[in-house]
Amino acid sequence: MAKLWGGRFSKATDGLVDDFNSSISFDQRLYAQDIQGSIAHATMLGETGVIPQEDAEKIVAGLEGILADAKAGKIAWREDAEDIHMNVEALLTERIGEAGKRLHTGRSRNDQVALDTHMYLKDCCAEAVQLLEELIRVLLDLAEKHLHTVMPGYTHMQKAQPITLAHHMMAYVQMCLRDRGRFAAAYRSADVMPLGSGALAATTYPLNRERVAELLDFSAITQNSLDGVSDRDYCLEYLSAVSIGMMHLSRFSEELVLWSSNEFGFAVMDDAYSTGSSIMPQKKNPDVAELIRGKTGRVYGDLMGLLTVMKGLPLAYNKDQQEDKEALFDARDTYVKCLTVFTAMLRTTTFRTDVMERGAAGGFTNATDCADYLTVKGVPFRDAHRVVGQLVAHCLDENKALLDLSLEELRAFHPAFDADVYDAMSLKACVERRALPGGPAPSAVTAAIAQAKQALEKPAI
Repeated sequence: MAKLWGGRFSKATDGLVDDFNSSISFDQRLYAQDIQGSIAHATMLGETGVIPQEDAEKIVAGLEGILADAKAGKIAWREDAEDIHMNVEALLTERIGEAGKRLHTGRSRNDQVALDTHMYLKDCCAEAVQLLEELIRVLLDLAEKHLHTVMPGYTHMQKAQPITLAHHMMAYVQMCLRDRGRFAAAYRSADVMPLGSGALAATTYPLNRERVAELLDFSAITQNSLDGVSDRDYCLEYLSAVSIGMMHLSRFSEELVLWSSNEFGFAVMDDAYSTGSSIMPQKKNPDVAELIRGKTGRVYGDLMGLLTVMKGLPLAYNKDQQEDKEALFDARDTYVKCLTVFTAMLRTTTFRTDVMERGAAGGFTNATDCADYLTVKGVPFRDAHRVVGQLVAHCLDENKALLDLSLEELRAFHPAFDADVYDAMSLKACVERRALPGGPAPSAVTAAIAQAKQALEKPAI
């Protein structure tokens, strides 16, 4: 097949170069965006008189036919046509004749691929927001169900203070809401229309860029032709949002792996989201959570790969930027799969509330409340801290919990202890007294749930 750009060349490119240069194997994914962008471009060319209206109409009709056939799986993209843009243009010319050759008027593949990628990223960001909202709703349902389910909170993987499972779930709601905001921000960065930038210096044709932006539902046009073709910040913003989102899924997955172990016993993964062992018949492995944890590193690689590609590129477009597609496609596919299966897995997970409460009762999670009790009685906090530390050491020697100690034993360490200390150190009291906004008390968590629901009611995009 003759190259559409081959007029200047007297010698065919080597087959190795054709294969090395070709991107159709992966950028064919952009066929819908490429054709829709071309329809808008041709429509504008006809409206402005840059090409005859009759030709514009033929081009639009031809492109609509190609789009329909592509969606129906009737088109085999040609490797020798190099990329999706030249595939579409060549196919169009085959179908409608000379008019098809006018499509590329006032346009370069540089601004064309930028347009396709902007359109694709907008779709990806909207998709991510929708999937995140589904996960947030699952988390909110769990929080409402477990407002009073006491469990241990941890620092340094050591039991620290009692919280509730609802409070724990709401921590991930906050993470997911921030992820939602990041994808909304990435969408805004992608929501500028670069067509009209040309190869780097715009064009002499009187194009109506605003009309193309209107036809393609962009909110603005790019303001510099050099930047319009060379910018990939919006791709990096999307990859960054995906990477942070994967980090959040990975952290939660790590907890579910721990919680489903015999040592913790807090959670039971549904059989449909677990696997077994080929040699150990008793095993029930949290492979889904482990795979999500593992695939997070893969997505980090996509982000770092594109950052590295872009770091040394002079203005304007360079062929290096072809490397953005596979990173974007891989990150999008990985994130969508992980987010979808994680949501389904979490929805079917059973939480063993009795084991969680027993876990909170051990490990002296009420020690801080014991110190706070003394402080309320007038003991300086540093002195109270030391006294309770001595009590904990005593309990370890006696194999007791703080609530197991008699009032006489407590008073042996400080006379300020009184009978009301037992109510003050109960797990229920420890949680319910922490009613500040953002705290684990059921009243505070209920308010946080209401705020999260209000946030979901406002469209992110």
